Amino acid sequence: MILISATQQLFTQIQQTLVVITNTQYTNKSKILSGASIGQHIRHIIELYIELQKGYQCGTVNYENRKRDYLIETDKLFAQQQMHNILNNLQQPNKELLLNAAFEIDNDTTIMVKTNYYRELVYNIEHTVHHMALLRIGLNEVSTITLPENFGIAVSTIKHKMACAQ
Repeated sequence: MILISATQQLFTQIQQTLVVITNTQYTNKSKILSGASIGQHIRHIIELYIELQKGYQCGTVNYENRKRDYLIETDKLFAQQQMHNILNNLQQPNKELLLNAAFEIDNDTTIMVKTNYYRELVYNIEHTVHHMALLRIGLNEVSTITLPENFGIAVSTIKHKMACAQ
């Protein structure tokens, strides 16, 4: 399925990057990323997928209930293991879900929105690409590694550039 394949491709790019950066580069706070580390962005990506998998089991997804697991943001190997676990459990039939979310800082009221598993996978893929774009900026600050050409670039943008080049 295309959504599984897209996630695998993104996670492969991230995992290949984690192999070549140092633990210090992974955990150091970045001025460009408003004081966040590469590891914190990786944790954020991973935890949204974890919440989707939890929500699939109970029927309600709530991304705000993320654990914010310090180990993911400080241990590259643990982060890679979590991505591997996510990929192993991603292939699920589509089903209706509810998304529970709050949008106001000074109000605890949440809303429930009808959604489905595939729609939430789409959201997570787009969210991952967005954070990979931020990771590209942060990695350029803390390292000299060469990232894949399309790291953090949406497929629609890649296709548009290819069409313009012809």
